[in-house]
Amino acid sequence: MDWSVIAASLPKFVHAFGVTLWLSAVSVILATLLGLVLAVCRDYKIPVLSQISIAVEELFRNTPLLIQLFFMYYGFPSIGIKMNAEACAIIGMAILGGAYMSGAFQGGFGGIPTVQIESARALGLSIPQMIRYVTLPQGLTRSVPAIAANAIFIVKETSIFTVIAVPELTNTARDLIGLYYHTNEYLLELVIAYAIILIPLSVVLTLLERRVRRGSFRTA
Repeated sequence: MDWSVIAASLPKFVHAFGVTLWLSAVSVILATLLGLVLAVCRDYKIPVLSQISIAVEELFRNTPLLIQLFFMYYGFPSIGIKMNAEACAIIGMAILGGAYMSGAFQGGFGGIPTVQIESARALGLSIPQMIRYVTLPQGLTRSVPAIAANAIFIVKETSIFTVIAVPELTNTARDLIGLYYHTNEYLLELVIAYAIILIPLSVVLTLLERRVRRGSFRTA
């Protein structure tokens, strides 16, 4: 192991680390918001929007992210829609992640006792009021474990952004290996960089999940 090679390439990996962290954070946030919207549309069977939600989920869950990114990055310009690589990566990951997050939220919403929904309707609450006072408070806490798993999945999947030349960690490692052939050194940096992101994220999400579970039990 040549530590001088690692030291020389460290600035490039630090920059790529920042890019990966930024893309991951934005993708997770947008995917969570989109997933919540899709889940609400399906759960309340909102006309048209419910059908669109189903179509989005089925399409993006059942096609590879690689193909989705290729289509958006290389196909959209032919119809006049041009995006830079980072915007394409964020949009693609946000929609894919949103499709999976929707399933997580639906699982949480499905755990709400039917009697509470019926009681809310009997009281004359509108759909927005039911979402605000019944569905979200209980559904979100029940969805935390699945949301956490999907967040980690999204972060790991950012490595595929290399196919559209986004300067994230995997792309940086691949380029350096192609130029200087120090495979072991650059792969070690790549593994360490992802570990620095994923291990603390996993710990935080696990602690959050435990806290939510304790809160649920106390409430119960």
